[in-house]
Amino acid sequence: MPEHPAYQQILAALADADGPMRARDICEVLDLPILPKNTEGIRSKLKRLVTRGTLTEPEPLFTQPRP
Repeated sequence: MPEHPAYQQILAALADADGPMRARDICEVLDLPILPKNTEGIRSKLKRLVTRGTLTEPEPLFTQPRP
C-alpha cells in the first residue's frame, strides 16, 4: 500500500464511500477544485492503485456502442 499522503486520502475517501467512486467524486470529497489537472491526477493515482492490486475497477469507463 502506498504511503504517500495523497494515496492515504484517496483510500480513506473510498473506505467511507457507499460504493465505487469516480475521480471527480474523490476530488469533491478531498475538497479539490473540479479542474482537469486535479481529476486527471486523481485518476492516475487510482489507476496506479488498480495496477498494484490495492483497488479494483468494477466497470469500464469507456465502451463501444451496441448495435
